[in-house]
Amino acid sequence: KPSKRFSFGYGRVEDLAGLIIVAAILATGIAAAYVSIGRLFDPPEVNFIWAVVLSSIVGFIGNEAVALFRIKIGKEIGSAALVADGYHARVDGLTSLAVLAGAVGVWLGAPLAEPIAGVLISAAIFKIVIESGKSVISRLLDGVEPEFIDEVRAVAVAPGGVEEVTGIRIRWLGHTLLAEVNISVNPDLSVEQEHGIAQETHQRLLDNLQYLANATIHVDPVGSSGEEHHLLSQNDHPD
Repeated sequence: KPSKRFSFGYGRVEDLAGLIIVAAILATGIAAAYVSIGRLFDPPEVNFIWAVVLSSIVGFIGNEAVALFRIKIGKEIGSAALVADGYHARVDGLTSLAVLAGAVGVWLGAPLAEPIAGVLISAAIFKIVIESGKSVISRLLDGVEPEFIDEVRAVAVAPGGVEEVTGIRIRWLGHTLLAEVNISVNPDLSVEQEHGIAQETHQRLLDNLQYLANATIHVDPVGSSGEEHHLLSQNDHPD
């Protein structure tokens, strides 16, 4: 629960976990590349090839199944950490594929097949690091998918109440979204009427956008709405 020090709660731990997982994937890629490049100059002898082939197939199927499940659920609940963990499982599956390709190559009489496959899989791992890293770092920087902004704007505008939506900010907190929305209304309305419109807008957003956990609505009169009307000049700002 939120505390005095962490008044928004601990949802950011989700992003921190995602960053740690991306670092773990990167470490895996570096280790795999290091070992594979070393084996290019000193190919090892591979024994019990059929056992290696069987275990690599089982390893790939198992890890890919886990990866698909984690990525699917992670996207459904908006968890960047769970999606990254899914990619981590996929990395393990790709490693099993490298083992399979290497074993087949050795069986066909090409001892360099195993380290070459390892180098190629290492490159694939680095690609996964870039893709999952972009998502996690974007969350850390309060980045959201642009279509969410358009959806909030479309839902917030209502005939007879909200004249215009002049500002929208959305950010992830764990696997939920928080929004700040500036709306403009008829300047002749009373404070009570403006408050009622704000409440209606808040409820409409939560009812129509399931991914939204909460929304803060700021009401301004038409003609004086938007951040440019609330910024203090350097001379007005207290020292």
